[in-house]
Amino acid sequence: MSRIDLAARTAALDAAITEATGRLDRDLLDDARAVVARARERGGLSAEHTVVALAGATGSGKSSVLNAVAGEELAAPGVRRPTTSHALAAVWGDGAVPLLDWLEVRRRHEMHEAPVADASGSPGTGPASATRGLFRRHRTPAGITTGLVLLDLPDHDSVVTEHRVRAERLVERADLLVWVVDPQKYADAALHERYLRPLAGRSDVVVVALNQVDRLTGAETDAMLADLRRLVKADGLDGARVLAVSARTGQGVDQLRGLLADAAQRREAATARLTGDERAVAHRILEACGQAPSERAGERARGALTDALELAAGVPTVVEAVRRSAVRDAHAATGWPVTRWIGRFRPDPLRRLGLRPDAARTGDRPDLVRTSLPRTRPSVRAAAASAVRHYVDRVTEGVPDPWVLAARHRAQEGIDHLPDALDSAVASTTIEAARKPVWWRVVGVLQWLFLAAAVAGLLWLGAAAAVAYFQLPPLPAPELSVDLTDRGGGVLEVPWPTLLALGGLAAGLLLALVSRVFAALGARRRAARARRRLRESVAEVADRLVRLPIGEEMVALGRCRTAAAIAAS
Repeated sequence: MSRIDLAARTAALDAAITEATGRLDRDLLDDARAVVARARERGGLSAEHTVVALAGATGSGKSSVLNAVAGEELAAPGVRRPTTSHALAAVWGDGAVPLLDWLEVRRRHEMHEAPVADASGSPGTGPASATRGLFRRHRTPAGITTGLVLLDLPDHDSVVTEHRVRAERLVERADLLVWVVDPQKYADAALHERYLRPLAGRSDVVVVALNQVDRLTGAETDAMLADLRRLVKADGLDGARVLAVSARTGQGVDQLRGLLADAAQRREAATARLTGDERAVAHRILEACGQAPSERAGERARGALTDALELAAGVPTVVEAVRRSAVRDAHAATGWPVTRWIGRFRPDPLRRLGLRPDAARTGDRPDLVRTSLPRTRPSVRAAAASAVRHYVDRVTEGVPDPWVLAARHRAQEGIDHLPDALDSAVASTTIEAARKPVWWRVVGVLQWLFLAAAVAGLLWLGAAAAVAYFQLPPLPAPELSVDLTDRGGGVLEVPWPTLLALGGLAAGLLLALVSRVFAALGARRRAARARRRLRESVAEVADRLVRLPIGEEMVALGRCRTAAAIAAS
């Protein structure tokens, strides 16, 4: 991944915070917001100055080191030093007033290489300092020319809470940190656990100065420096510069002054510090986001969710009603006309469920239509709720707990609305074909023709019987002759009235039986189509009330991870 600038990194971190709000730990997000705020505030202030903070414990000699670097007695060491409660700044270069106001440092000393003129105007003969607005002006030794703000912080282990808070605030806002330690307290657990370890990964903006080495022998100094480097490395600051200095004798002061001068000239410490802070908190957010959710897991769980919701919506009952209703309608259209009227006394399964097209279902407010399906049994409702929770568990597998809880909350909202939504989905689904099958009409016409032939034959036979009963001249009765001599028989002659009566009845009954077989097949096909449509409607409800809300949470997680990964890159 290519390197990004500080502005883009800050924007990515801010986006990650937005996506994680309400989900991740509040303290973590507060830390991230503070880092973003510092980056934007610092970016609007002087880019020409590098803020270096001298931090340390009581008695470590921060003030003495400041005086040695500045070449002036700016801070009074010992019990009289004012930095016990308030920070003090030595400033090289103009334009640092807004920066110092942001740092909330009121005690300021302006440093110059040239000698300061005395009251008579003659250079080099006056006092070491003079007043200039908010600043006191001082001479400075060669080395640092401009662009440096050197702060002497209150003791980080002060017994006064307010002093510690001021020190910690400036530690957060400084561009480069110089931790001044002494031979007695360089391994202090509070220093390493509370201040150095939280700076892990930012070794380029951390310097550790072992002060008071004039009290040690050369061998002792080397051993203590080696041990200090080991501790600093264990704090996650491998590569941080570790120096040996003595504010009293000047040992190592030139090296420290040169390091600060180089930092002020390069003007990279501010960006490096803010980049390190943003990367560190972005890594914490990325770690809190856990693994990315599996898309395949959600797709596999979708089928089981839809199956359970189909059962809860009564889809099997509706599909069976569609089949039975189709069979009933087919019998009414293709059955034997003499007996088909009996089927009208059987209730229509779809009408009993309120799923037959009528005026109420074709009005302007189909959303108000409900089915007459019986209330879902508690066990089935529980199964649907269990399926939703199982779906959530599958989709959120490996996802951090805050997002799992958010997804479960959204799922519970969906469970509460599922019964009405499923009922409306079933009621609004078109489950019948708009047109009746053509073969129904063809068979219906044939049935009436066969019945007409049977009736004609019966009337003819009845008339012939009446004429014979009254001994009247017989009615003509044409016959159908069938020659069976080639099959070993004679000539079969069947009267047409008998053929019409028996043939019409037999053909009608046979056609009705055949139609029943095709009606059953057609009913199954219609039921299958209805089930597909109902499943689509149920799946739409599942998507709207379950999958989409949970998907939004997973998308938010993905965006958070992406933004955090960019900020941490």
